[in-house]
Amino acid sequence: MADLSQFDPNSVGLLSNNIFGLPFTEEEAKLVLLPVPWEVTVSYNQGTSRGPEHIFKASLQVDLYDPDVLDGWKQGFFMRQPDKALLLRSDYLRKEAELYLKYLIEGGDISENPFLKKTLVDVNEGNRHMIDWVYQQTKELLHKGKLVGLIGGDHSTPLGYFKAIAEKKGEFGILQIDAHCDLRNGYEGFQYSHAAIMYNALNEIPQITKLVQVGIRDYCDEEVDCINSSNGRISTFFDKNIKEREYEGETWKSICDSIVETLPQQVFISFDIDGLDPKLCPNTGTPVPGGFECEQVYYLFKRVLASGRTLIGFDLNEVGASHDEWDANVGARVLFKLCNLLVSQHI
Repeated sequence: MADLSQFDPNSVGLLSNNIFGLPFTEEEAKLVLLPVPWEVTVSYNQGTSRGPEHIFKASLQVDLYDPDVLDGWKQGFFMRQPDKALLLRSDYLRKEAELYLKYLIEGGDISENPFLKKTLVDVNEGNRHMIDWVYQQTKELLHKGKLVGLIGGDHSTPLGYFKAIAEKKGEFGILQIDAHCDLRNGYEGFQYSHAAIMYNALNEIPQITKLVQVGIRDYCDEEVDCINSSNGRISTFFDKNIKEREYEGETWKSICDSIVETLPQQVFISFDIDGLDPKLCPNTGTPVPGGFECEQVYYLFKRVLASGRTLIGFDLNEVGASHDEWDANVGARVLFKLCNLLVSQHI
C-alpha cells in the first residue's frame, strides 16, 4: 500500500498526483479507472471523447469525505492516461461518420455511393477494434485482481468490459441509469452504436441474466418491442411511471426497493450521465428533459447494497466537455461516489 503519512486529505488536490489528487500508483490502487476516449457514433452533441480528461481535471476539486463510505479512498483509486491512438482514431472516424450521417439525413442512397459504403465498413470495424481493446485492457486488470471502473466516451464503450467481467464473475445483472433504452439493433447502420449497447450486450453475453433500466424517457417502438419480448430479461422503469408513482404518494424508498427486487445477486452499474436532470449535464451527447438528481440515484445504489447484493463493476459515460467544466464537475462527483461504493464491497 501507499505511504499516506505525508498525504493531507484536507488539502488541495495536487496535479502531480492522480485522480482526485490521490497519491496512488496503479500497482498500489485497489480500483483502476480505464478511460475510453471514444465517440464515433454520437448522433447529436459531440465532446464526450474528451470526457475522461475533463473529469480528471475536475476531480482535483472533489473533497474526499464521503459519509456513505468513510475513507473509501484509502483503498486506492488510480486512473490511467487516455490512450492517444484510440482518441485519434475516434476523431478520424467521427468525421467519416458525420459525412455518412449527413448524406443519410438528406435522403441519399448509400448503396449508390461506394465511398460512403466504405465509410460504414470503416466505422463498424473501428468500433469492433475499440471493443476488443477495452476487453483486453479490462481482462488484464481483472486478472491482476483489480476492481475496474470504465470512463467514456459514449455509451458504446463498455461492451468489451461486460465481456471480460462475464468471463471473470459469471452471471450478473446490469443496473442501467439512462434517458435512453439503447436497445436498437444497430442505429443508422452502425452495429456498435451507442444506441445499441444494451441490445449488443444481451445478444452477445449470455451471462447477463438481467437488464434493469431506470429513468428511461426517450425511446422508440423497436425498443418497446424488445423489452416486451424479452421474457422478463429486461425490466424498464420509465421516468414517466416513476414520476407518476411519486405524484400519487409512493415514496422513493418504496420505488427503489421495487427496482432492487428485480436485480440478481451480482450487479454492474452502467451509468449514462444523461439519466440525470439535464441541468446537471447540459453538454451530454443527447440530453433529455426529466431525469434524476444525483442524490436520488445515490440512494438507489445504497438500497442495492443494503439488500445484500454485490457490486462488481461500473461504467460512467456521456459526460460532455464544456467551457465552464460544469458537466465534468458533476461527472467527477458521480465518479467518486461510484468508486467508493465499489470498494466498499471489497474491503
